[in-house]
Amino acid sequence: MNMKRISTKLTNKFLLIFFIICSAVYADKKIDLVKVDKSSKKMFLMSGNQVIKIYDISLGIDPIGHKGKSGDNKTPEGIYTLDYKNSQSIYYKSIHISYPNEKDKAAAAQKGWDPGGDITIHGQKKGSLSKEEWTEGCIGVTNEEMDEIWDLLQLPVTIIIEPR
Repeated sequence: MNMKRISTKLTNKFLLIFFIICSAVYADKKIDLVKVDKSSKKMFLMSGNQVIKIYDISLGIDPIGHKGKSGDNKTPEGIYTLDYKNSQSIYYKSIHISYPNEKDKAAAAQKGWDPGGDITIHGQKKGSLSKEEWTEGCIGVTNEEMDEIWDLLQLPVTIIIEPR
């Protein structure tokens, strides 16, 4: 094994242990913010300035740039609200993101576009999380992670989706 691989494995083990400990310590904290970093493909559940949980995510098939119109397969960027849960989603369970906001609607209208909608954090129809981008603009997690997120979030909660 080379040193880089050993270092990566040790770092990953350390991070796993760290986040397990953090999860136990902050289990009683209310999640008041969800941050999505499109560049690292990570989603952070926050309480105040403390990271409570981190998830690997999948994004829209065309993840670079802000969603502008229906069918562009981009994940929106900006500040939105997680406003309702859907236990009957075709993607296991989903939590709705309040895209498009008024700014998104105005930008799309100026170009003669439909801004799209129905953007969510959701699980999968089947199986494990793909390493590639596979959603049509949503934020994808595993079904097990979706169950955990579902239980941790008391809506409404602000979500900030940062650019890639």
